[in-house]
Amino acid sequence: MGDKAHTHPGAAGRATAADHPTSVRNVVLVGHSGSGKTTLVEALALTAGAVNRAGRVEDGGCVSDYDDMEHRQQRSVQLSLVPVEWDGIKINLLDTPGYADFVGELRAGLRAADAALFVVSASDGVDGTTRMLWEECAAVGMPRAIVITHLEAARADFEEMTRICAEAFGGDDPDAVLPLYLPLHGPPAPDGHAPVTGLVGLLSRKLFDYASGERVASEPGEADLPQLDEARSMLIEGIISESEDETLMERYLGGEQVDVKTLIEDLERAVARGVFFPVLAAAPATDGARQGLGTVELLDLITRGFPTPLERAAPRVTTPEGAGRELRMCDPEESLVAEVVKTSSDPYVGRISMVRVFSGTLRADQTVHVSGHGMTDRGHEDHDVDERIGALSTPFGKQQRPVSHVIAGDLGCVAKLTRAETGDTLSAKDDPLLMAPWEMPDPLLPLAIEAHSKPDEDKLSQGLARLVAEDPTMRLEHNQDTHQVVLWCLGEAHADVALERLRSRYGVQVDVVPHRVSLRETFGDRAAGRGRHVKQSGGHGQYAICEIEVEPLPGGSGIEFVDKVVGGAVPRQFIPSVEKGVRTQAAKGVAAGHPLIDVRITLLDGKAHSVDSSDAAFQTAGALALREAASEARIHLLEPVAEVSVLVGDDYVGAVMSDLSGRRGKLLGTEQTSGGRTLIRAEVPEIEIGRYAVDLRSLSHGTARFDRRYARHEPMPAQVADRMREEVRAAS
Repeated sequence: MGDKAHTHPGAAGRATAADHPTSVRNVVLVGHSGSGKTTLVEALALTAGAVNRAGRVEDGGCVSDYDDMEHRQQRSVQLSLVPVEWDGIKINLLDTPGYADFVGELRAGLRAADAALFVVSASDGVDGTTRMLWEECAAVGMPRAIVITHLEAARADFEEMTRICAEAFGGDDPDAVLPLYLPLHGPPAPDGHAPVTGLVGLLSRKLFDYASGERVASEPGEADLPQLDEARSMLIEGIISESEDETLMERYLGGEQVDVKTLIEDLERAVARGVFFPVLAAAPATDGARQGLGTVELLDLITRGFPTPLERAAPRVTTPEGAGRELRMCDPEESLVAEVVKTSSDPYVGRISMVRVFSGTLRADQTVHVSGHGMTDRGHEDHDVDERIGALSTPFGKQQRPVSHVIAGDLGCVAKLTRAETGDTLSAKDDPLLMAPWEMPDPLLPLAIEAHSKPDEDKLSQGLARLVAEDPTMRLEHNQDTHQVVLWCLGEAHADVALERLRSRYGVQVDVVPHRVSLRETFGDRAAGRGRHVKQSGGHGQYAICEIEVEPLPGGSGIEFVDKVVGGAVPRQFIPSVEKGVRTQAAKGVAAGHPLIDVRITLLDGKAHSVDSSDAAFQTAGALALREAASEARIHLLEPVAEVSVLVGDDYVGAVMSDLSGRRGKLLGTEQTSGGRTLIRAEVPEIEIGRYAVDLRSLSHGTARFDRRYARHEPMPAQVADRMREEVRAAS
């Protein structure tokens, strides 16, 4: 930010343990898929001297997107940590996936970071998902900067993209989004496009030429001065308007020249406070070059303008029992509080937990308390256990570089924590604490799976447990009604990655089967049934007769059993047996094999034998009576109905409402919300929204989100019910 003339890399590519929180910066890179986040991380690592050539460490592997799965998917699918050193500051670069299915990894990066770099492609612009993420960061006051990439693309225009970013991110104050540098263009290529070869610093009024492969400082030409002075004036006014010195604007407008050092200090404070958002340009190094365009400027911004971990507000901490607890934020001498932000498996090392230390110091070989709570609805068990810390390391590509400790504010990796899962808290053994979990999207795309073979069946349970331990955005369900194992995912790509991880990491081959919703049955009208169970085959016989009447009840009533037997026709000790028999049969279903609900079953009469009647006989008679009643009645098939809330941009409201209607949805209402969005509420049969997570994303170009909750079961339309019965008959 001070436009220093760096001419050499800042640090060797070695593992270091930070010695104080002030020497750490944690930065997450955010942007849509294809915006260039991973390429930018590799360019920054090259400029900082952490890699020997673009994207490569000493063993030839990539510094980011090093996983074989990412090579096959040809995109980032997980959070990657790339630590570099610049001017004595350790910078933890957190590279996040840009595809919406992996938003859990992105939120983990936001949790671990203290500032964000929003990476915007000059050829693609700002999409709706990126705008929503900006608003999320704004809500918590996270400092942000914008990096414009792909300036080499045809028709790429830095000035136009800066204007678009100011519109998209500036809100009520577009002057808070301004460039710190202007691109310098070289001679036009044959296609007429002039490549960007350098930058002009607006505050220093110096030119930094990258054409030679390294940053060379010089003075701008006379032709560049008018454009430079106009942009410089706008930047100065933008900085001064956010200055904590309220007299500075008045003095500036009065003609006073503001010292550049004062402007830089005010700029750094405004960026760290999250009220000013500088725009920079960046490009990877060309073959043989040691520095990519804008990478020095970006590293300077991170080290001088982004906040230290000491400036971050302390997260809420409680005891495992829920009692509040206050800690001095980011004090290496305070009690240990660290959080597992990512869990992964290495075929050689085993489970690796990436942790952010918020308080205290994490040391190798110490025993810590592992607390995991509040995720039982996603297939995670609550747990409070003590575990011994094994090796501590800093990741770099496929390598794990050993370190002796990780202080408050820093990130590192712990090997072989057997019970720790993503989102768990690590604390001192004698002072167990728990951090409030971060918000995660609800997985709404069901993936029903079956083991491919008997050996796979034996390994499936353990493989699924490890999978959900790594990924808190995945929910595991063992559906008792349909007897299916269901992985709930965020989208198709998320599901594909889950299946591949099961196969490649845990050696489990599974088959995907159609997902079934939990249907129910009920009586459409009153019916009577007689159950006769009389058998005599020598010795002790079986004798039970009962007569029942079944009538429908309002939705949500369940099953009601009424005894109206008079005169002891059914002995008192066998009446509970009849009830058990009809309830057992109701659970199995009476028509299509789905549980029977919302009926009153009245026992009216029956017969017993003094010797041959028994509990088992009357249970059987009760079941037979219910089946006979069902054979004479209209049986309705009931389907679950969900209340769906869709938050969508105003431009897509009509399309979403029309789509919901086509899914047999009933519109409940709409509500205007902030940011040009509308909340649509509707009731939709669950059978119609199995793939809604995928379809809504396509319909709204990725800008809408929805949630759902079970409302009730209600009768299925006759034609749909007939189709379901046909499918059951065909399957059997």
